[in-house]
Amino acid sequence: MIEPIAAALALLLPALVVTAAASDAATFRIPNWIPMALAAAFVPAALAQGLGGLALGLHALVGVIALVVGMLLFALRWIGGGDAKLMAAAALWMGWPDVATFLAFAALAGGGLALGLLMLRGPMMRPLAQTGPRWVARLADPKEGVPYGVALAVGALAAFPASPLGAGLGF
Repeated sequence: MIEPIAAALALLLPALVVTAAASDAATFRIPNWIPMALAAAFVPAALAQGLGGLALGLHALVGVIALVVGMLLFALRWIGGGDAKLMAAAALWMGWPDVATFLAFAALAGGGLALGLLMLRGPMMRPLAQTGPRWVARLADPKEGVPYGVALAVGALAAFPASPLGAGLGF
């Protein structure tokens, strides 16, 4: 049986990525405290789940590689800075090889998100979206980008149950 503290620590990933997704969808911004909290909570969560030193090192390597890739994608203006940091923090939690599952689900979710935004920004839906809450109207604006933090959150939530920390929760 998993200890309550270990479970609470491990459940920080789902809670924080959902918070990031909501913030990104509403404001096109992921506050820095979210990926920072994810990164800071990883070590205690991993230790509480019984991950050893080698596993911790491999998770850290995956996180650093994801950060470098995210910085490159940000430099190319393909994703935002918050997206790059969220991707790295979530990759840290996934480790190897579960980071591939995370990225695959995030890519699929990103494609679905892009299609959804194309429909929302189209001539039929956009006038309707303009009458809704301001954040929906902003999502419908063709001049806005894509809140990719939503796709990253979907990827993290989909991959988490198979990851070492999620599997320890008995998903």
